[in-house]
Amino acid sequence: MRGVLLYIDPGTGSMLFTILIGIAATGMFFVQKLILKIKFRLSGGKVSAGSENRIPYVIFSDSKRYWNTFKPICDEFERRGIEAAYWTASPDDPALEEKYGHVKCEFIGEGNRAFARLNMMSADVCLSTTPGLDVLQWKRSRNVKYYVHILHETGGTLLYRMFGMDYYDAILLTGDFQIQEIRDLEASRGDPAKELKVVGCPYMDEMKKRLESAEPLTNETKTILLAPSWGKSAILTLYGEKIIEALLKTGYHIVIRPHPQSMTSEKELLDRLMKAYPDSSDLEWNFDPDNFEILRRSDLMITDFSGVIFDFTLVFGKPIIYAEYEFDPAPYDAAWVDRTLWRDEILPKLGVPLKEEQFGQLKELIDDLSDNEEFAAGREQARNEAWMNIGRSAALTVDYLVDKKKELDEKDAPEPAVAEA
Repeated sequence: MRGVLLYIDPGTGSMLFTILIGIAATGMFFVQKLILKIKFRLSGGKVSAGSENRIPYVIFSDSKRYWNTFKPICDEFERRGIEAAYWTASPDDPALEEKYGHVKCEFIGEGNRAFARLNMMSADVCLSTTPGLDVLQWKRSRNVKYYVHILHETGGTLLYRMFGMDYYDAILLTGDFQIQEIRDLEASRGDPAKELKVVGCPYMDEMKKRLESAEPLTNETKTILLAPSWGKSAILTLYGEKIIEALLKTGYHIVIRPHPQSMTSEKELLDRLMKAYPDSSDLEWNFDPDNFEILRRSDLMITDFSGVIFDFTLVFGKPIIYAEYEFDPAPYDAAWVDRTLWRDEILPKLGVPLKEEQFGQLKELIDDLSDNEEFAAGREQARNEAWMNIGRSAALTVDYLVDKKKELDEKDAPEPAVAEA
C-alpha cells in the first residue's frame, strides 16, 4: 500500500478544531497571567489582571446583512464620543467603509478564524446577534465580562435554533411579549434567569426615518413581491414553478427576492428557477443587499414565515398574503414551551393565508386585499406589541451597554485601603 487516505468527517473536524482552540487559548491565558503577575509585582500592585488591552465594547457581526442592526448603534457610540470596536466576519461588510473616529471597524476573518479571535478576545461587554454562544465553535472568553444578545427581528424569540441564546448574560428585546417567551424557555430547562431589557428595533427605526424622507412612489402596474424564507417549509421549496406560474398569470409585475441563505443552501433550486424564469418585463429577481427600495415599491407581499413580514407590514403599512405551512418545532426553542407562537397569533390580523388550491384565484385574492383596511388595526396592534420605543432603540441600547460597563467596573473596583493606626 503506497499510502493511506485519512478522512475526518465535518463533525469530528469541528470538534478537533474546538479542542485545539481551547488548548491554544489556555496557553495564551497562562502566558498573559504570568506576564501580568510579573508586571503587578514590578509596579507595586498597580496593574490589575486582564486590564491591559481590554476593549470596553466589542460588537460582533457574523454577516454583513446585520449591519442595518448595528449601524445605528455604532453611530450612537460615535455621536457620544465613546470608544468601541466593531468586529465582522464579512470582508465586504459596509461597516469597513465607515470613517468613524471612535468606533474601530475590523474584519477578523471568516468561519473558524473569526471564532478563534473571539474565543481569545478581552473586552468588558460584547454585543452580538449571533446565536450559539458556548454551544459550537464560539466559546465564552474568560477575559470578557459580559455577553449581550440583541434581536435582529421583531417576530419573537422561540424560532432560534435550540440553545441559541442560552449562554448570553443578557438579551435586548424589541417588545414586552418576548420577556415571557424567554422566561418560559428558561423555566422549561431549569436555566438561571438572564437579564432582559426591551430597547426596540434599531434597523426598523432607521427604515422608518428613510421612508419618511423618501419621495412618494406610484407604480404604473401593481408590483407583487414574493419574499420566501428558506428550507423545506419555504414557498419556493414547496411550490417552486407552481407559485411563479400563478403569479405571472395575475398580469402584475412580479419580484422574487430569495432569502440570502438560499443562495448557499438552495443554490441548485434557485439556479433551476432562474433559468426557467429569467428576468423580463413581467418578472425580476432581486438580490439587493439593502431591501428598503424593493419593499418601498412593492404593493403587496407574499411570504411564508420570513421575518421580513414585519418590516413590510409594520414599517410600510402594506398587506400580506402568507402561505400556510406545516411547522416542525423540533430543531427550535419553540419545542421546549407549550404555547402558541406570537407570530402565528398575529398573522391572521395582518393578512390572509394562501393554500395551494387557491393558486388559481391568486389575482382575486390580491385585488380583494389591496384596498382592504380591515388589517390596519392588526398592524397597529403588532407595532405596539413587537416594536416598542420607536425612534429610540439605538440610544437605549447604548445607554444599557454604558450602564452595564459602569456596573461591572464598580463591582471589580478594589476595596479602598484601610490606613494602619
